[in-house]
Amino acid sequence: MTGLSTLLIVVGLFLLGGIISFVKQQMPKSLIVLLSVGAAMCLVAGVMRLAVWS
Repeated sequence: MTGLSTLLIVVGLFLLGGIISFVKQQMPKSLIVLLSVGAAMCLVAGVMRLAVWS
């Protein structure tokens, strides 16, 4: 596991927590969708960069 993959996964989980918080605060749906896309991209990129695939 490299440092960059760890960082991407941590940022993705942080954004996931932000999504949960924004849903509870009833923020605009467009903002929640934007955070969801960012969190998904960070998590997927972090998992894809893991060294277990090779």
